[in-house]
Amino acid sequence: MNNLHNERYDEIKSLLRKSRILLEQDTQINVAKDLESRITQDNEYETALSDIESGEKPSVKDKVQKYRISGGILALHGKNRSELDITTDEKVAFQETMDEFVEEVSDLVDFNTLNLYPNNVEWSGKLIDEDLEFIFTIGEDSEIYINGNMIKADQEFLDVINKLQQYYQKLKSKWGRVLATRKKTKESPK
Repeated sequence: MNNLHNERYDEIKSLLRKSRILLEQDTQINVAKDLESRITQDNEYETALSDIESGEKPSVKDKVQKYRISGGILALHGKNRSELDITTDEKVAFQETMDEFVEEVSDLVDFNTLNLYPNNVEWSGKLIDEDLEFIFTIGEDSEIYINGNMIKADQEFLDVINKLQQYYQKLKSKWGRVLATRKKTKESPK
């Protein structure tokens, strides 16, 4: 009986995954243009979401610069051009972040844009084999958020949650240092 239940659960989960794939399929011919438009859409959405969550009113002067690094996207947010410049340390930190996640949590993952704001960092993605989305925030509001549909709460799920929590501590330490470096006191004009 238990085996039949597990088979039905797996079948339902498989059907849900297939229906999502069909709904998300892109039928556009120009894939590069579509990717660029998605980045632009992400930019508008993420900036608005960040402003709403932080309680700040959106500013017309806020700028975003996105960098593609080894297949991932790092977005720097700031008020002026100097806040949008990327350093070698930030590139290395981003690459290490993705590599460590693959090694320690799961190698079947779709990463979303890592957003580096002046006071916080936001990064999310989806664990494909678990059909589980995660969101990490570091800085003013340091939290882990998890989202999923029809998740079976078994030992495997608990193991994944523990891996995410352990990895989050490493991520928080690394990107906390990046935030601190970016916030170094600027020289005042003489």
